[in-house]
Amino acid sequence: MTRGPRWTLKVDPIRCQAHGLCAELLPEVVDLDEWGYPLLPGEVPPLLLSEARAAAAGCPTLALRLVHTD
Repeated sequence: MTRGPRWTLKVDPIRCQAHGLCAELLPEVVDLDEWGYPLLPGEVPPLLLSEARAAAAGCPTLALRLVHTD
């Protein structure tokens, strides 16, 4: 059985300013630490790819990105 493409969310810790918008836009995937920085899982579930794209696009500091992995 072959799997489709896999996607992960990555955060640039230098750019991130802990606004928390990613967790608001994608609460099923993104948790925040005690300072408001995102804690990200390894892989984004396929059914949440659209929401993950919106969260990456909505990041006010462009610190969040969706990366294709194999």
